[in-house]
Amino acid sequence: MLSHNRAYIEALYHHYITNPESLDPSWRAWFQAENQEPLFTGSDGQKTNDDVDRTIKALMFIRSYRVRGHLHAALDPLNLEKRPAQTELDPITYGFEAKDREIPIVLNGVLGFEKASICTIEERLKRVYSHHIGVEFMHIQDPEQKKWIQLYVENHPIDAHITSEDRLAILTSLARADIFESFLKAKFPGAKRFGLEGGEALIPGLNALLEVAANESVRDISVGMAHRGRLNVLANVLDKKLAHILFDFLDRAPTPNSTHLGDVKYHKGFSTDRTINTSQIHLNLADNPSHLEAVNPIVAGRVRAKQAYFRIQNPGENPKDAIMGLLIHGDAAFAGQGLVAETLMLSELPGYECGGIIHVIINNQIGFTTKPKHGRSSPYPSDVMKMIQAPVLHVNGDDPEAVVFCCRMAMEFRQRFHKDILIDLHCYRRMGHNEMDEPSYTQPLMYACIGNHKNVYTQYKNQGTQHNFFSPDEIQKIEETIHNDLESAFVESQKMATPPEPEWKCGAWKNLAKKAVTKTAITRKIYDSLARTLTTIPHGFHIHPKLKRQLETKKAALAAGRNLDWAIGEALAFGSLVHDGFHVRLSGQDSGRGTFAHRHGRWIDTTNECTHTPLEHIGRGVFELIDSPLCEASVMGFEYGFSLTDPRNFVMWEAQFGDFSNGAQVIIDQFLACAESKWHRLNGLVLLLPHGYEGQGSEHSSARLERFLQMSSQENWTVANCTTPANFFHLLRKNVAHPTRKPLIIMTPKSLLRHKLAVSSREDFISKSVFLPLLPDPDNPSSTLIKTVVLCSGKIFYDLLVHRRETQRQSDVALIRVEQLYPFPHDQIIAELIKYPHAKVLWAQEEPENMGAWTYMDRKIETVLLHLKRTQIWPQKITRLSSASPATGSPSQHAREQEAIIAEIFSQDKKANRK
Repeated sequence: MLSHNRAYIEALYHHYITNPESLDPSWRAWFQAENQEPLFTGSDGQKTNDDVDRTIKALMFIRSYRVRGHLHAALDPLNLEKRPAQTELDPITYGFEAKDREIPIVLNGVLGFEKASICTIEERLKRVYSHHIGVEFMHIQDPEQKKWIQLYVENHPIDAHITSEDRLAILTSLARADIFESFLKAKFPGAKRFGLEGGEALIPGLNALLEVAANESVRDISVGMAHRGRLNVLANVLDKKLAHILFDFLDRAPTPNSTHLGDVKYHKGFSTDRTINTSQIHLNLADNPSHLEAVNPIVAGRVRAKQAYFRIQNPGENPKDAIMGLLIHGDAAFAGQGLVAETLMLSELPGYECGGIIHVIINNQIGFTTKPKHGRSSPYPSDVMKMIQAPVLHVNGDDPEAVVFCCRMAMEFRQRFHKDILIDLHCYRRMGHNEMDEPSYTQPLMYACIGNHKNVYTQYKNQGTQHNFFSPDEIQKIEETIHNDLESAFVESQKMATPPEPEWKCGAWKNLAKKAVTKTAITRKIYDSLARTLTTIPHGFHIHPKLKRQLETKKAALAAGRNLDWAIGEALAFGSLVHDGFHVRLSGQDSGRGTFAHRHGRWIDTTNECTHTPLEHIGRGVFELIDSPLCEASVMGFEYGFSLTDPRNFVMWEAQFGDFSNGAQVIIDQFLACAESKWHRLNGLVLLLPHGYEGQGSEHSSARLERFLQMSSQENWTVANCTTPANFFHLLRKNVAHPTRKPLIIMTPKSLLRHKLAVSSREDFISKSVFLPLLPDPDNPSSTLIKTVVLCSGKIFYDLLVHRRETQRQSDVALIRVEQLYPFPHDQIIAELIKYPHAKVLWAQEEPENMGAWTYMDRKIETVLLHLKRTQIWPQKITRLSSASPATGSPSQHAREQEAIIAEIFSQDKKANRK
């Protein structure tokens, strides 16, 4: 043993001499304090070999506790979890026998001891690492972070840092949490509230976290959490008015025929300013559906956006110090939902990192009816945090002082290192999944135990009176005050006739209509300035030869004002918005170059890979172009969150192919489509979804246009499929001109990016030009000869136009493009069809009959025909056959299908009615 340890410590000493930062801080401290050379030579007899051996073994024992002590911690309030023995945490493993337990061991400051017996060392280690707190941090590779955590937990005994004022604050918070739940249960016995019973220690923990945040100059905290305990947090942490919470339980409709449907009370968000120790912190609780972890990237995006504006408004201050995020999770969801890992993965990426988010898991040790052993494959629900080397603090929820300690520590760690940290609050769920659920069907033993278990408030006040921390009169006064506040709020809620004003009418969104840009065209001066910016290569910049030729072609087109392609139209839109002072942000997979190598928004020096992004050099506004990681849900959620923060944000998410947006369907369904009606939130997020049938297979064809149209109602967004660069330009600019801001869904092209007919002129961007939701036939055919009017959208228009011109059939078929599908351009279509009073009307699309826009356009066109009193009551359709898959993977089959569609449109013997 001695020989082995001597070799080991000599190797460590060598590292200390050559690279001291590579060592654990305890070893560094020991070497610094010792006169090292004699330890190994034994020449002066200062220490015996046994002394050295005991010190080495003790340090190894201490390190084992730092690594694995959490596995012996008493974390379960119910004491149901049977934890296996850890031989590495037994002194016998390191050769300490019973006769050695009281022998002093030289430690030179490790654990705060100059000398201590193994018995004393073990007692201290159990208290620090294996009592009611278990710390996981030795997986962290950053030595400074690891050292900070080690010193914090070893040198900050909980008892010494909990004052009498702290205990009174903890007692009051626990009382408010407990009485709040009891009050709701009594007043609304049949209502779901997803109460916090069993996890009430969360409330004093969060309040302690906010106190540290206030002292650390935090000014804004964006919060996301699921339904468990949400109402309690609103009442007792965010200080939402109790009467407003209780009003929701009365279930009164806001107004007759309201278009703002809202969601259940335990999903709603809230914003407030809370004063703590003379400092004011803005707290914002994000809306969250039952898709529990979907809110994570949204909160991260909001934090990033707020930090961006803080940086502009407060130069010289670090926005990461002032603005942060807090996410509160459930144990089953945190372990099971992929969005958790996706959001963590974003946490330190350029364009997404926001200085660290504090995570709290309300660990009920059950997911609805599922036990942990059936719900995850890892010991803790928090284990996914290790992918970003974040520390984890496990804590027993029945020890509120330990919870407060962990929350304070987490806040201090986040402020120092701007890195994520997690608190795993081990507690239980006293009721079922909701208050109407019977949990003992599936967990009879657990709920038998819970039924006999005193809640944390009862335990804490009993302990407090036993130790004379609080008097019974003091406790009674606190409880009476809380009861009186709740009763007064209940009376007030019954007198309320309407709910509070939606928060979208406040802050940056207030009076938005008065601030809107009303003109989408730009001046010739701005056009020329942007043309120079987009085509000027910086001096000394070595640009790729192929890209240089493309820039020369672009420069000539811009100068001539003709044949301006899609990339130019897009760049003019982005650049003009930056010029107008907007924060323009585009993210997506490979968005810098563009999936189809059309954008080249960022140039790479061929000699050193330095970058130049032309649109970053316009001034006034901000331009961000970000190549995102290979995920959709978290990135789209992040951008949605970014867009919520301020109307001066113009935020876009681009799918590599439109089909890939379905990887983020939960963000589209639960947030974007219903932002205004469900959540009472405004945003202008733009989705750029490449769409078009090019024979590249099912995953590279359809952006599932039909899904967006199916969800279109109450003017919730705009859905478009533009065919000209100029119309695309105006549509993007029109998005910020909307008086309330709406999301924008654009089916962007693939082959049209370079199509010789899909071009615009300079005049289409300047002067009085505007977005046109409907484009008439460009060949202006004679209206008296037209037998068929084809309404279509997107790429198929050019296929039909080319065929008609090549076959000279323009005399009897008119081609009309519907550029904006929703809101449906009813009046414009009527005005266009009036020109062709005797023509049949049909809808043509590339997609199968059960996809694309047909099922939406069918009834819409029918209303137009009825309005015109046409004998043709129903529109005809020309589509691919109904299919379960969006497109074929065979290029030859695709070509045959496309030819068949075109041939049928132009055939003379079309069926009278294809309805």
